[in-house]
Amino acid sequence: MLRKIVREYKEILLYSLIALFVGVIIGGIDAIFGEVLIKITEIRRDNVLTLVPFLPISGILIMLLYRYFSKESLKGMTLVFQTGHGNNDRIPKMLVPLIMVTTWITHLFGGSAGREGVAVQLGATIAHTLAKKLKFLKNSRVLLVIGMAAGFAGLFQTPLAATFFALEVLVSGVFLYEALLPALVASFAASTTSNLLGLEKFAVDIPNVLSFSPEILLKLIFVGALFGIVGGSFAYLLSYSKKKLATFIESPLKRIFIAGCILSLLLLLLHTGRYCGLGTNLISLSFSEKEIFGYDWLLKFLLTVLTLAAGFQGGEVTPLFSIGASLGVILGSLLGLPTMLIAALGYAAVFGSATNTLLAPILIGAEVFGAQNTLFFVIVCSLAFIFNGNKTIYSAQKRFNFFSNENVEV
Repeated sequence: MLRKIVREYKEILLYSLIALFVGVIIGGIDAIFGEVLIKITEIRRDNVLTLVPFLPISGILIMLLYRYFSKESLKGMTLVFQTGHGNNDRIPKMLVPLIMVTTWITHLFGGSAGREGVAVQLGATIAHTLAKKLKFLKNSRVLLVIGMAAGFAGLFQTPLAATFFALEVLVSGVFLYEALLPALVASFAASTTSNLLGLEKFAVDIPNVLSFSPEILLKLIFVGALFGIVGGSFAYLLSYSKKKLATFIESPLKRIFIAGCILSLLLLLLHTGRYCGLGTNLISLSFSEKEIFGYDWLLKFLLTVLTLAAGFQGGEVTPLFSIGASLGVILGSLLGLPTMLIAALGYAAVFGSATNTLLAPILIGAEVFGAQNTLFFVIVCSLAFIFNGNKTIYSAQKRFNFFSNENVEV
């Protein structure tokens, strides 16, 4: 018995030491990717009218890069999830440079997309490649989770949220506790590394200005349910749009070109680039008490869906942050609630509802906006999780069914 306990502790220590190494490597790559993306965003912002019209051509370039170097890498997050579920044993190494370069291309020419998909995929790919080399490791899934956590943490510098995101996202409703300590080590290592290399963390300290009362609770229930519906609707519409576009225009090259033409026109007509890229401009406006239009969240929602459904690369999370924050400003104003606090709640809750995760968005709220409003994040993010319609942006995510004791496709 004692030998078994000692053996288990040795295994945890071994994975944690490997996680430290993996976290530093991934944090460094995240820093490079993030810094380049910031520069690209600045270039596009200063040259919107010049660059955005070339979005359709950039789409063709993206597809040709995947076609020439690694068609399989187009599956992206699906490969990561399939590997985590034991249904796939190979993530191409080319996925890392391809997802980085094609995401830079998408953002340079104005596509409305995120960046977390890149971070999680590159983290998972690097960790999975290492697991294949270290044949003495018995549980390669632990290393995959370590990589996912490090990728997320290195980019957003929210190590606690990144850890629990990686632990709960593969199978909604199940926590991979065996990976908890190594994932924490990798997350803090990646976050610290990217920070030391100059990548800045987004954070806003939101004071606790809301007094708890039955009326406030009812309002929070309402906004939580609405955030959940919005996040779930985003996930549903994204999945639906991908299938419909693929059916309507079978050729990926034609599909991304035609959608790119429509997108470039819309992105220029609608406030000349306001809805391009990550959506960090909307996030900044939401937390600086500057003008947010009542339709900002909806246009960002629709344009992000079209961008990703067409085949442009990036991710969904940062646009989800911007959708939630800008919607939160509007709801806060309508309900007589502190707009910055409701924007913060929307920032976290819409992300949680669209990814079908619970603890990660609560911890995002605490790490980005301060722990003083944690109770409100717990209430709103829990309701968003309940009201998301069991939808997720990750098509290969599974959900644990308590009553049947089975993992089922979401």
